[in-house]
Amino acid sequence: MMDVFKVKLERHFERQLLACEYKKGELTLDISVEEILRVCVQLRDLFNFEQLIDICGVDYSTYGNSSWGTKSSSDFGFGRAINNEDHMASESTISQYAVVYHLLSIKNNQRLRLKVGLNLEQPIIDSVSKIWNSADWFEREVFDLFGILFAGHEDLRRILTDYGFIGHPFRKDFPLIGNVEMRYDPDKKRVIYEAVSIEDRTLVPRVIRDDNRYQDSD
Repeated sequence: MMDVFKVKLERHFERQLLACEYKKGELTLDISVEEILRVCVQLRDLFNFEQLIDICGVDYSTYGNSSWGTKSSSDFGFGRAINNEDHMASESTISQYAVVYHLLSIKNNQRLRLKVGLNLEQPIIDSVSKIWNSADWFEREVFDLFGILFAGHEDLRRILTDYGFIGHPFRKDFPLIGNVEMRYDPDKKRVIYEAVSIEDRTLVPRVIRDDNRYQDSD
């Protein structure tokens, strides 16, 4: 059933598709950012994907950089003994964001994933809020957490963090301790923002022991 549907989509979107993959029961269409509106309208009107379930962002800036594949310790912390220069090189070669759409066809009982890659320098894509109303808050969430802009959105503002929040917390380059902190000032009798007072540090264990429970048995 899904194989037939996959072939049908590949033929219909032959010019728009960058890739089409069926894996683990999920069908994913990879398209260019310029084709998002055209493809979404046709998926809704011609293929009966009348419902947009979710929109999420993805940060690929450190994709493929496995910093946990070692037992040694270093300045990066336990299990992060990687070369910093190699780490930065990996970020520069794969530096992009992506927006992922999850669609549902109630009529045909089908699900579809749509993925659109964005450039790191200018992460912007057309809003689909006029195609599916549910995209309104989803796009605001992706903007808030990843800083991805949705052109044509009528009310693109933060939805989870405070309006005075600095940065986008789901980006890989966002510091774990944040950029600012807030507290109540009894003298000013209001909440104020100030520089983070937490000291960033890495805990490195002095002794690393192998656990025989996870060793391969002969």
